[in-house]
Amino acid sequence: MKFKKWIFGIFVAGFIAISAGFQSDFFEIAKQIDIYTTMFKELNMYYIDEVNPGKLTSKSINYMLSNLDPYTNFYDEQGVEDARIEQTGEYGGIGATTQYKNNTLIIREILKGSPAEKEGMKPGDKILKINNTLVKDFNEKGVSTLLNGLPNSNIKLQIERQNKKLDFDLTRKKVEANPVPYYTMLDAEVGYISFTKFNEKAASEVKKAFLELKEEGMKK
Repeated sequence: MKFKKWIFGIFVAGFIAISAGFQSDFFEIAKQIDIYTTMFKELNMYYIDEVNPGKLTSKSINYMLSNLDPYTNFYDEQGVEDARIEQTGEYGGIGATTQYKNNTLIIREILKGSPAEKEGMKPGDKILKINNTLVKDFNEKGVSTLLNGLPNSNIKLQIERQNKKLDFDLTRKKVEANPVPYYTMLDAEVGYISFTKFNEKAASEVKKAFLELKEEGMKK
């Protein structure tokens, strides 16, 4: 009986020691997070220039992980999405070509039958926000990847058109390189076909666009 009590005493002592260790680690983590949060608030309130919280956090995390080993990396939401695209080999987008200039992402062209066309987006629209991310906080390469994702995944855009802000909910669609990305009737007699490149589909796509516009023109 004394032997059992002795074993039980060792077990209790070990459990207490382990619990104390966990509590000590948790306290240290909480302390360091509190220090970081306090510093972040002070910078945001009193630093002479405007602070970008996203960039600061990203740099802090990457620097911290770089001191561990070469194999531990941080992926944000978009990074995870890019990894999934690379793994599955599928690529989805809104069906629009864009131009990034002066921290502004502008839609240059809308592809025929694309999610962007179906939702009423137009060339010249300025994309201000992609999901919850402000475009102005990214560089050209970074912001272009935000529009991409897996086919059938959802994306929310906030755009500016003639000094008005509009919100769009779109579902990404599998993107295929089409030499004729857009065509439409300008009036009852004039049709417009956008032809961008020569490839094996060029002749058939131009013919298809021409016949559809011809049929549409005859109905008007």
